[in-house]
Amino acid sequence: MTWLTEPLSHPFFLYGLLAGVLGGALCGLVGVYVVLRRMSYIGHGLSHAIFGGAAVALILQWNFYLFAGAWGLLSALLINGVSRRRKVGADAAIGVVTTASFAVGVVLISSVHSFEVNLEALLFGNILGVTVEQLWVLAGVCLVTLALILLRYRQLLFATFDPEAADAYGVSSRAADALFAVIIAATVVATMRVLGVTLIAATIVVPAVIARLVTDSFARMLVISTAIGAIAGALGMYVSYYVDTPPGADIVLILAGVFVIVYAGTALLGRRRLQMLGTVDTHAEAGAAIDLD
Repeated sequence: MTWLTEPLSHPFFLYGLLAGVLGGALCGLVGVYVVLRRMSYIGHGLSHAIFGGAAVALILQWNFYLFAGAWGLLSALLINGVSRRRKVGADAAIGVVTTASFAVGVVLISSVHSFEVNLEALLFGNILGVTVEQLWVLAGVCLVTLALILLRYRQLLFATFDPEAADAYGVSSRAADALFAVIIAATVVATMRVLGVTLIAATIVVPAVIARLVTDSFARMLVISTAIGAIAGALGMYVSYYVDTPPGADIVLILAGVFVIVYAGTALLGRRRLQMLGTVDTHAEAGAAIDLD
């Protein structure tokens, strides 16, 4: 068991492990709503949008989490507002808002070359350089998100599956959308320095897709997706330690590998069930023919 305990003697690994587990669990939990709302692109798009706000915060030396969080919330609200127009879908709204915001960050980076924080860490993540402050922020976002989901479970459920009928049952779909915007923006901001802009989308989407393949229960899907994200975060850190590869990429590759296995397994089980049903139907028809004779 030394292979399991030896890396824990290094503070950078322990901090990274905690960040990987918390970040993976948070993304897995939030990802369920993202996938079921058919807004899988929002994790990728919103992380790019917040990159513009992050660049502004770093240049002006403002608080990263407050300014980037406000920027992300505004971007998410704009996406929700634009996507409510019937002629403009959610994917188009995400494309318009996020690309414009990301372009702001690119312009600022090209204009100013002196930063106290390496912007490459925002793009590709720096889970091995996680600080205690970042861990506290990530843990706080996890707890608040879990509390909001538990307290507003019914509202978020209604707005996710049947937003048009939500208002008729006394559930404000606009309020639920605003709450979802807060949650997704906080998730992206909290995990950006850990996973990076380029890997957040996969960590949000893939665990939820895997959970959707193995269960039709919404409650179980939340639990399974959260667990998959947390386990992948831990495994990714150990693989990175022993193979000497980027941990963020390892986490995503582990998730992709699990998806391939689960997808193939569920497809095989589905075919076997169809074959069994076909066999039962054939025997039933033969029995019916015998009875008629």
